[in-house]
Amino acid sequence: MNTEYEVRVLEINHDEMVKKLESLGAEFKFSALQQRLVYDLKPKCDNKWIRLRTNGTTSTITIKDIEAKTVDGTKELEIEVSDFEKANEILEVLGYHNRGFQQNKRTQYILDGVELDLDRWPLIPEYMEIEGESEEAVYNCLDKLGIDKNEIVTLDVASIYTHYGYDGEHLADLNFEMEENK
Repeated sequence: MNTEYEVRVLEINHDEMVKKLESLGAEFKFSALQQRLVYDLKPKCDNKWIRLRTNGTTSTITIKDIEAKTVDGTKELEIEVSDFEKANEILEVLGYHNRGFQQNKRTQYILDGVELDLDRWPLIPEYMEIEGESEEAVYNCLDKLGIDKNEIVTLDVASIYTHYGYDGEHLADLNFEMEENK
């Protein structure tokens, strides 16, 4: 499995961050509604699961393993698949049944080889995920953005929901209709 080097900055202002990224020469990659299905491993393991995700153009199957809530605490094994629905069907035939459907809106930029994802999820404030090839790359990017290390978190999505008062471990379905019905 590969190590992910990533941190998050909570409660960003989307428009201000886009201006900052563009002023620093960050390259816009895409803006899309992402959809994902989440499956438990067999046997079920805490902090480890399968994710099938699509942004409408690219779909991936990923095994996620959160070993620690640190900049380098998440491991993942990922492969691109050509068909989201067929991939779900294959997983179901193999005995994996999704435990939840999730949506988020993602805008991605690249700055000095580091991915900067402005993520909008239902019910919580927008945040930015910063992911690089090394811890040093992530921290260098933070410095370039003028973001203090005290402003970052290494929480996964479920823990971010918990941070905002939701039961993050039991939010099976996350979609933007939830906000409309709130």
